[in-house]
Amino acid sequence: MDHDVTEAIERLRRAPDVQQIAVMPDVHLASDVCIGIAAATSHLIYPQAVGGDIGCGMLAVGLDVDAAPFRNPKIAGAVLAELGRAVPARRRNRRTTICQPEDLENDTLSHPSLESFRRSEGMLEFATLGSGNHFIEIQSDEDDRIWLMVHSGSRALGQAVRDHHLARAQTVGGRFRVLDAQSAEGCEYLHDASHARRFADASRRAMATEIGEVLAGMLQAQICWETLITTDHNHVSLEQHAGCDLWVHRKGAMPARLGESGVLPGSMGTLSFHVEGRGCEEALCSSAHGAGRALSRTAARGKVTARELRRQMEGIWYDYRLADKLRDEAPSAYKDIRAVLRAQKELVKVTRTLRPVLNYKGV
Repeated sequence: MDHDVTEAIERLRRAPDVQQIAVMPDVHLASDVCIGIAAATSHLIYPQAVGGDIGCGMLAVGLDVDAAPFRNPKIAGAVLAELGRAVPARRRNRRTTICQPEDLENDTLSHPSLESFRRSEGMLEFATLGSGNHFIEIQSDEDDRIWLMVHSGSRALGQAVRDHHLARAQTVGGRFRVLDAQSAEGCEYLHDASHARRFADASRRAMATEIGEVLAGMLQAQICWETLITTDHNHVSLEQHAGCDLWVHRKGAMPARLGESGVLPGSMGTLSFHVEGRGCEEALCSSAHGAGRALSRTAARGKVTARELRRQMEGIWYDYRLADKLRDEAPSAYKDIRAVLRAQKELVKVTRTLRPVLNYKGV
């Protein structure tokens, strides 16, 4: 590992009440706590070990058509344009809001400021994609069947929850802030984080529904909801490991209990995989959440030209007009997903291999 990554992991390992840390093969540096780790505590909650995009995760679902229509450039281009209209990346790009599930609508957050934010920004951003590495991808499996994959999170709501509770937390170890799970403040964070996690999951499902309507209208394709796989990789949950109840924080790490289905994306130009957990206790029953960055965004923008991105994306439909803005998302900016899989063969097994056909990213 890079020296900076090693130092960051060591700081977390020495922090109060940290009982165990598992490091995933896609680990990379981030503020406060690295992305690609799982950390267990007995009673202290570390919001920084979850991050701001609480509930960020993956959805995958199959459709009842093959990839043949997407070999027609006109059809692929029309689908790409319609995806952008049906699922905007930004909140202001949508004229009407999409209703949230009743359990979310009727839930309230712990503080009036958060509740006000939930009812304004949260409603506007629900079922919007976001930017960065969040994406919608049409993929084909080994039988040329089409699958949908959605990667998105809780948008600004999760960040508001993190920031509100960090301001109330106690500082330990010089740079970490903690809440006791048994305290009123800790219980309020756990409630609000659970809401953001459920918001993110419902948002991905709503986006998949909107995409399904686009594909039904253009290709007469239907989503096969019985194939649904959904998972997230930024959360904290109370779990039992080695006979002990532990608060497991995952930041860029996917749950991988024995038999649990998961989604392991590559980059926008490489293979992705559906996987099944092996329940490895040494890894806190966790898995990498994707390929992980090999280059920072700044380094990728300095190294990858728009022309080079187009070369790396040959054969995959995307909005070529955005090539310059997508240079930091180039396939070469990410680790080799097959190498990640080899490094964690004890954690998951592959159940399906998918090839990207069409990729939509917000900028």
